[in-house]
Amino acid sequence: MEIVTFSDEMKLLIPEGAELEKIASGFRFIEGPVWDDANKFLYFTDIPQNIVYRWSRPEGVSVFRTPSRHANGLTLDGQRRLLACEHGSRTVTRTEQDGTITELALQYDGKRLNSPNDIVVKSDGTLYFTDPPYGLKSVYGNQPEDKELSFQGVYRLDPETAELRLLIDDFDKPNGLAFSPDEQILYVDDSARDHVRAFDVTPTGGLINGRVFAELDPEAGKGVPDGMKVDAAGRLYVAGRGGIWIFSSSGQKIGIIKIPEITANLAWAEDYSHLYITASTSLYRIRLNTRGIPVKHIN
Repeated sequence: MEIVTFSDEMKLLIPEGAELEKIASGFRFIEGPVWDDANKFLYFTDIPQNIVYRWSRPEGVSVFRTPSRHANGLTLDGQRRLLACEHGSRTVTRTEQDGTITELALQYDGKRLNSPNDIVVKSDGTLYFTDPPYGLKSVYGNQPEDKELSFQGVYRLDPETAELRLLIDDFDKPNGLAFSPDEQILYVDDSARDHVRAFDVTPTGGLINGRVFAELDPEAGKGVPDGMKVDAAGRLYVAGRGGIWIFSSSGQKIGIIKIPEITANLAWAEDYSHLYITASTSLYRIRLNTRGIPVKHIN
């Protein structure tokens, strides 16, 4: 396993003898991992294969849903229902306890969304998601000329009132997003600009004081800034060029865990010291000397 170290803090994060494990392979392009702590399995998606998978230690990989409408990013809400950003349908959906699917967000201002990409849930139950145009491709049943909105937005959705608010509209390709541990900051990366922006979260759920928080080296390897997570110390983990980039809570580069495939996303799982990584054709795992943030809105 290759590690790029920018500070001594990186040496403390990697346990002695730690290995990057490949625990499943044979996929086309996997994304959207989220850990279901109640049932002890990991959901993840294969976007071009049109499948939502789940993985557990006892059973390995199994199909949870197909077709998935080319689902990408996933998370869980306060009732442990699966939320999905779907490229094919251009919607954000929720899987109910009986297995039926509810469409939560389809349009903004009377126009269809581009292709929702990644999603997080705040502890008050509201949803935040990004809407780049990556899903406007024939393989997903769409075409570039189907784009109805003139911008690529970051949105807040209240599932109780169905209010959809456009928060930011000046991204080129908004992609992954993650809250700081205290939910006072929302991080959103821009795949086209190779950086992560930080926004202060207002009491009403808005975003203010946007600034560039961290930048990735465009020469560091294949891939783009994509899925993100934070740990309990406030460090930010970004799936990006060459692997997983790690930044301090002040935006300083700590290091890179090199991944041998284009890296799309990541999730804390099991005891939350294990980082599960979706990278093109394979699912990887590594244990770190830290704990991630559980999906804390889940009872």
